[in-house]
Amino acid sequence: MIQATGTVGENDLHAFVDGLLDEGRRAEVEAWLQTNPQDAERVASWSSQNERIREVFARDFVSRGSDAEMLRRNRQSLGSRFTRPAIAAAAALLIFAAGFGSGRLTMATTAPPSGAATASLAQEARSAFLVYTSEVRHPVEVAADQQDHLAAWLGKRLDYRLRLPDLSALGYSLVGGRLLPVGGQPGALLMYQNAGGQRLTIIVGRNAEHRETSFRLDTDGPVRTFYWIDGTIGYAVTGEIPADELRAVADECYRQMEEA
Repeated sequence: MIQATGTVGENDLHAFVDGLLDEGRRAEVEAWLQTNPQDAERVASWSSQNERIREVFARDFVSRGSDAEMLRRNRQSLGSRFTRPAIAAAAALLIFAAGFGSGRLTMATTAPPSGAATASLAQEARSAFLVYTSEVRHPVEVAADQQDHLAAWLGKRLDYRLRLPDLSALGYSLVGGRLLPVGGQPGALLMYQNAGGQRLTIIVGRNAEHRETSFRLDTDGPVRTFYWIDGTIGYAVTGEIPADELRAVADECYRQMEEA
């Protein structure tokens, strides 16, 4: 029986769910989860969220005719595990996450992204969050009352059909947005705020080196960033809120932007 060595942190848990750990470390995290039910429940919840994301991505994959039948068969055979309550299904979900399920997004990639490119995306997202969310009078260039203009303007600069996610169901309303450099090219920043004044940002940028679609987490003190790559477009959601809440926002952004 493999024993967990040392402490398993939040980044380890997210890497476990996303299938980014080597075999040895994955086995150690599995052992940790068997004796840490709170972390096991978190992993179960993230796995369930990833399954919903995978279903959205799989529908798009079907439309392109690539490996669609394989995605469908696996979803049908494993989907019933997600109908149980999170705690009761934790063990099954851990097995699922350690196998096929942990690669639900990365399995559809053509090539891994440049490490420098993805690291830069997270760093730029964090910097933009810290700079602009602290602004009181001028946090954005175009306010939320001009949403159509904002989407058209930023989308034109990005050469991308930009959709502004509606996060009202999660308690956040659009403040507005601005143009900013992302990877040395025109990028978009969207800012949202909840009733308590808590702000979060979404940045969208283009980079020809991007290839992979996979949620990843970057943590620097209280600031967390969930980011993912889809083709040549990179997305990053940043906030000073718990990882579970931020991931729910990223999940919703992914869903809505994929429908654009």
